Amino acid sequence: MAQLLNNLMEEIESLLPAVVDKRLREITEKVLSGKRLSESDALYLFESENLPLLGLLAEYRNRLVNGNYAYFVVNVQINPTNVCIYGCKFCAFAVKGRNHPRAYEMSLEEILQKVERIYSLGGREVHIVGGIPPHWRYEDYLNLLREIKKRFPEAVLKAYTAIEVYHMAKISKKGIKEVLLDLKEAGLSVLPGGGAEIFNEEKRKLIAPLKASAKEYLEVHRIAHSLGIPTNITMLYGHIEDYKDRVEHMSHVRKLQDETGGFQVFIPLKYHPEGTELGGELTSSVDDLKTIAIARLFLDNFKHIKAYWVTLGERIAQLALNFGADDIDGTILEEKIVHSAGTKTALGHAKEKLIELIKGAGKTPAERDTYYNIVRVY
Repeated sequence: MAQLLNNLMEEIESLLPAVVDKRLREITEKVLSGKRLSESDALYLFESENLPLLGLLAEYRNRLVNGNYAYFVVNVQINPTNVCIYGCKFCAFAVKGRNHPRAYEMSLEEILQKVERIYSLGGREVHIVGGIPPHWRYEDYLNLLREIKKRFPEAVLKAYTAIEVYHMAKISKKGIKEVLLDLKEAGLSVLPGGGAEIFNEEKRKLIAPLKASAKEYLEVHRIAHSLGIPTNITMLYGHIEDYKDRVEHMSHVRKLQDETGGFQVFIPLKYHPEGTELGGELTSSVDDLKTIAIARLFLDNFKHIKAYWVTLGERIAQLALNFGADDIDGTILEEKIVHSAGTKTALGHAKEKLIELIKGAGKTPAERDTYYNIVRVY
């Protein structure tokens, strides 16, 4: 481990004489000395074209906290329905009503069959996220968790985004804390990070006008952390936001992590425009790697930065493991939300495929549980 860090340090220092940009040299010295980057530092890195140096700095910081490990999990993602009251302009998954030709809603038995399948593969994590249908009652959300836990008591339920929790509070006329306690009693273990989108309120209102505000979203996570419920957090990038918006978003995340320490992982999510009202173009691979690397450098209070293979694609996710990311998520088996917007990634991976991707990046594959405890090293 020490030798790997020394090698990286030497490689970074060998590049510095060719770096004529004084500001970039100063930022490099900050990283190497363990000093916190400012928002203006992060913005400068976004605008820099020195991707090799950025990658090395992010890899150096990652090695300090994760060594050579790259994590994956054996999990299943379940999207119970695509019927949703929100008309987010970046989303190609949701439909407004149950009578829409693309509308679907899974039965409880269908959901339980998917959970049973992940159990047969040695997995335990069940990730539940989907549309927010107008006909679901508060009890429907709770009962789904209860039924899964009844059949599979060892299942770890990573379920319902802060947006869904906020919606539950509205329809039940309960406070966020009470809703989270009810969910915890029903079997909730972890909140997934979806629904964060971008925290700049002006841009947020344009892409998701009916959703909870950034302040409301973050408050759900703050309360969850106070109740001992760990959470994940995302950032949707590559739509109408700019670099300044990305830095603002990460600054809010870093501030709350300083306060609570309750976030497990930060997940930059690449926007896919196909079939969306918002439209646009895919970001470049350079932008993807830059965003991962800057997240690692700026979010110095996060141990884990995820390169989500579903949105990035397998090859860029693999490359990102040398640009500051330490996690590529999991087997997933079935994912409909991003695939609705045109991602060309496979619908699921066997564990062996993830191990192959990680080894191909020169990393040591570490199968983890939901809480980033190592289950097995390959």
